[in-house]
Amino acid sequence: MTNHTLPRLLLKNQIKYGSDKIALREKEFGIWQEYSWQDYFEHVKCFAMGLDALNIKKGDTLAIIGDNRPEWIWAELAAQSLGAIPLGIYQDSILEEVAYVIKHSDAKILIAEDQEQCDKILSLKADIPDIIKLVYTDNKGMRSYNDPFLMSFTEVENLGKEKHASDSQFFEKKVDLTDENDVALIAYTSGTTGFPKGSILTHKNMLSMAISLNKIDPKYESDEFFSFLPLPWVGEQMMGVCSALFSGFTVNFPEQPETAMADLFEIGPNVLFSPPRIWEGMSRSIMVRIQDATLFKRICYNLSLTIGYKWADFKFDKIKPPWYWKAIYKIAYIIMFRALRDRLGFSNLRSAMTGGALLGPDVFKFFHALGINLKQMYGQTEMSGISTIHRSGDIQFDTVGPPIPGTEIKISPEGEILSRGDALFQEYWKNPKATAETIVGGWLRSGDAGYFTKDGHLVCIDRLKDMMKLKDSTKFSPIFIENKLKFCPFIVEAMVLGPEREFITAIICIDFSNCGKWAEKNRVTYTTYTDLASKKELYNLIEKEIYRVNKTLPDKMQIRKFLLLYKELDADDEELTRTRKLRRKFITGKYSQEIEALYGNKETVSVESKIRYQDGKTYTMQTSLDICALKSNEEYESQFEKMSWWKKLIK
Repeated sequence: MTNHTLPRLLLKNQIKYGSDKIALREKEFGIWQEYSWQDYFEHVKCFAMGLDALNIKKGDTLAIIGDNRPEWIWAELAAQSLGAIPLGIYQDSILEEVAYVIKHSDAKILIAEDQEQCDKILSLKADIPDIIKLVYTDNKGMRSYNDPFLMSFTEVENLGKEKHASDSQFFEKKVDLTDENDVALIAYTSGTTGFPKGSILTHKNMLSMAISLNKIDPKYESDEFFSFLPLPWVGEQMMGVCSALFSGFTVNFPEQPETAMADLFEIGPNVLFSPPRIWEGMSRSIMVRIQDATLFKRICYNLSLTIGYKWADFKFDKIKPPWYWKAIYKIAYIIMFRALRDRLGFSNLRSAMTGGALLGPDVFKFFHALGINLKQMYGQTEMSGISTIHRSGDIQFDTVGPPIPGTEIKISPEGEILSRGDALFQEYWKNPKATAETIVGGWLRSGDAGYFTKDGHLVCIDRLKDMMKLKDSTKFSPIFIENKLKFCPFIVEAMVLGPEREFITAIICIDFSNCGKWAEKNRVTYTTYTDLASKKELYNLIEKEIYRVNKTLPDKMQIRKFLLLYKELDADDEELTRTRKLRRKFITGKYSQEIEALYGNKETVSVESKIRYQDGKTYTMQTSLDICALKSNEEYESQFEKMSWWKKLIK
């Protein structure tokens, strides 16, 4: 690999494509606004020269907070062009988290999207004295703000234009000085055990990953990519920034996070990368829609899905399907799957990837049944986001694929996944102790348990610290059971419990939207999430879904009791990370009373809990939760398994 840097690739693409090809597209006021590679280059150049006028030098840090917008990427590339170091803050972070990242990173400039984010930062002004300017990108609501601390994105660009008038080659000279070993990004980890750590990634780290990924899963300059996941996440950096600059494809931004799925439908991307929660949400959405469909459509769907699963098994087992199965699947595709793909915005989808956490095998097989060639990848922020991925024609639903070129992986004697390669991060920002604990002998300790199959695929079981044992020493992976539960259309989150206990239990969070539709259809009245989650009818519904999961599990790994939590687990309450991973230790402590009730003889438990809103205000909730003990599988079978075949088909 030559001395590539992200700004050098931008300069190369500007020369190659100029104004003839769209680089970025953003939906604003209902209209798609397009920016060519020439526009991309001009904005980065002007903003970089404006930052220089504000005395930003090599090694200084610049923080960015807000939704996915072209200005985010322009600011990031501008900082890198000067040798400064950009970093992202999740836009839904509470004040404490925002203040921590700003102070920990020593940021000098902060780019905020809109009035909401500016108000958040201004309330912290006394706590972040090192910030010299707060730059906002959206002028709406900002006219009455007279604080000299504030500056618009356009004003910074205008400073750059003034500098360009006196030194027209300044930007190109700065880009020419960038080196592949310069720090390109501080990527903060998800923070499952506390405040996040800042992983220092160089241009070489990030681009070696993008180039290796492109060898396995090619991206083309004609491709359309939809960028709707938070840009602070290394997975979105991997695709929306690095791969886009390397391959030259177009990156599309939704108007709002709430309109992302509708905007995705309009774009019909060729390339899509999403974490498991997105694929799980889409599968739940499809299943709920089918329940509301006519009898004829439900029968067609269930028959087609059975055919699709068989077709997926052929693919996973690497068996060439007989000609008549090809014909049968083609009919199912025309009747059902083609329309479903179109409704999801997947008509043109060629490269579909998932990563960031383990995707349940049920969800994985579901999308392959629909004809979507979904690939699982595995990696960490510290490895620039990716270490393994499935190859086309070699996809196994229970693995995360073989290592990508340039990455070595081995399993330690303790069963831990270790990796190394050009994408390995340099160190943690201001945390040498954590660096020494994570990089041992040149190998990255992932903290994940796994093993290799005979054909070289990596199987990731779970976090080593999350692997559990029952009192009788039976080992189980909670995430494996949780993923099966989340395939249910009515369950949005689940936490499986049982270490050093007699049996396994679960705390369930219902999908309020889908359960609400079910309640309306079945004439179950409710007012709030808490009220709905307490309904006996809903407990019966979830009980049946858990039974279906239990049927697929060994006897000792089956769930014996569960409760429906009175609220969704939330990142603002520190129960989840910003990438929606469970903070198990925190949840176990917070809900200790509920957990003890699951293992006691009570049928209900009274709880009092403080709920914190995004503005920092708290609300104390008092309620009672039912504890549901599941019947034996034989009792459920008498209710469901003995149904006539046509009732099962309709159901």
